[in-house]
Amino acid sequence: MSIEQLTEDNFESKLKDNSPIIVDFWASWCGPCMMMSPVFEELSGDYKDKLTFGKVNTEEAPNVASKNNIMSIPCLVVFKDGKEIDRIVGAMPKEALKQKIDTIIG
Repeated sequence: MSIEQLTEDNFESKLKDNSPIIVDFWASWCGPCMMMSPVFEELSGDYKDKLTFGKVNTEEAPNVASKNNIMSIPCLVVFKDGKEIDRIVGAMPKEALKQKIDTIIG
C-alpha cells in the first residue's frame, strides 16, 4: 500500500506518467476526508498494479486544487496521460468506491 504525497512541486510530473492515477484532494479540517483516508489507503493495496494512488493536501497545495477546479472535498480525481478522465466527490463506503473505480478504469 503506497500512496504518494503530491505537492505543488511534483504534481505535474506525476501526472505525466503513463499509468492512471487517482488523486485524493483533502484537508485536515475536513471530517469526511478523514473518514475516507483509511478507505483510500486500503484500496491502494487492492489496485497496486493497475492504479497509482496520490494525495494532495489542499491547504498545503492550494494552487494544485485551484488549477483542478476542486470545489468541495473529499474529491477523488482520476487522471490518465495527464488528463482528467473522471472525478468522485464526497465520502462513501469502500465497496461503493471500489465499484466506481472499477467502472472508471474498466
